[in-house]
Amino acid sequence: MANVDKFDENSNTPRILLSSFIFDKISIFLHCQFMQSFSDQHIAVIGGGAAGFFGAIACAQALPDAKVTIYEQSTKLLSKVAISGGGRCNVTHACFDINLLVKNYPRGEKQLKSVFSKFSPTETVAWFKNRNVKLKTEDDGRMFPITDSSETIIKCLIQEAKDLNINISFQKDVSSVRKKYDDTFELTFSDGTSELVSKILVATGGHPTMAGFKWLADLKHQIIPPVPSLFTFNIDNKDLNELTGIAVPMVQMKVQNTSYKSEGPLLITHFGFSGPATLKLSSMACRTMAESDYQNTIIVTWISQHNEMQIRNHIAMHKANEPKKSIYAHNPWNLPNRLWVYLLQKAVIVQGTQWANVSKEQVNKLVNVLIADSYQTKGKNTFKEEFVTSGGVSLENIDFKNMQSKKCKGLFFAGEVLDIDAFTGGFNFQAAWATGFVAGQGIANAIIAHYSAETKNSE
Repeated sequence: MANVDKFDENSNTPRILLSSFIFDKISIFLHCQFMQSFSDQHIAVIGGGAAGFFGAIACAQALPDAKVTIYEQSTKLLSKVAISGGGRCNVTHACFDINLLVKNYPRGEKQLKSVFSKFSPTETVAWFKNRNVKLKTEDDGRMFPITDSSETIIKCLIQEAKDLNINISFQKDVSSVRKKYDDTFELTFSDGTSELVSKILVATGGHPTMAGFKWLADLKHQIIPPVPSLFTFNIDNKDLNELTGIAVPMVQMKVQNTSYKSEGPLLITHFGFSGPATLKLSSMACRTMAESDYQNTIIVTWISQHNEMQIRNHIAMHKANEPKKSIYAHNPWNLPNRLWVYLLQKAVIVQGTQWANVSKEQVNKLVNVLIADSYQTKGKNTFKEEFVTSGGVSLENIDFKNMQSKKCKGLFFAGEVLDIDAFTGGFNFQAAWATGFVAGQGIANAIIAHYSAETKNSE
């Protein structure tokens, strides 16, 4: 202050410096008070899965002084991460065009555009790379840690949570949530204990029944009834089951009398159909198939790259150019040999038949088998150990700018608890990381905005 007084009293400089000095002191004081107030904030993250961890981490990074607690109903963290990709963890997919990326979400395509604009696969790769976890891309676009171990991802997330002082509480199953008059929440757990918290991030994952969503329905959220997604088809056909292990690189599959169809590799198993084409179709048609108790007619086009006319012309060419060759020994479309024999038998073409001797009726049957082979499903199986559901909290109830509930201010959502699900290939995890990140930041921004307003009003 003495130095300031030495300036010419006719000059404006002393006033400016003095004002600046006082302003800086006030700013530091207000900042300390402002940041101190965040230590009173307790953010509850319900669910210790991928979305819950990512949301907790994003929130704790933005509000380092706040208390963030993950409440996990079981004794295990990140259980789906552990089993994903056969224990390798399919972290995301190498689809970096958001417009193409969202096409892999039968439910959530429209809403996820804004979410992925904030946290896309590009950000996912960078996030893990910055924590010394490098990802690799396989031929089909799936991305895994270079260690080929889910444990790498689990350790990374748990260490990040530890570094940010995130609390983790096990065996805490939420039975009810009550919003209080001061906009805080009272969490009540099935063990009879309760907690008062400032904000809540719900990341409980999918539930097989409506009962798992009851406490959310009590908070006025619309719940879309859950049904399984990403499942394989049981086919009661002994002849087909004898083809176990055969993989066809490209087929088209559709559910008869619906618009649902998919393309991709098909795997024949001891119980029926699996592989990417099956899983994609199950995701798209999950509700229709659930309504029919998984008793559906599936149409398989074994040669999806050619239309009927092209196939007929191909057969006519072989009849004309290679009349003496056995149709059993000469497979024009390079289908697996056991499958080719099976399809010829379905077309009632006997062993030893030459191309020249294939009748018009047999040609018609063969063409029909190749382009419209029919199978009846007799139930479903869960894909490996992974259980994905369609259904959950209606997307109409959520503001996707910050993942906050439109029905209950202060309540945020991320992951599969929402009516969002995707095809296999890392897309479900990408939605978990992204919605968790946006929700975590949304919580932090809501708290900062609230205290900014209070500080402004107190000036």
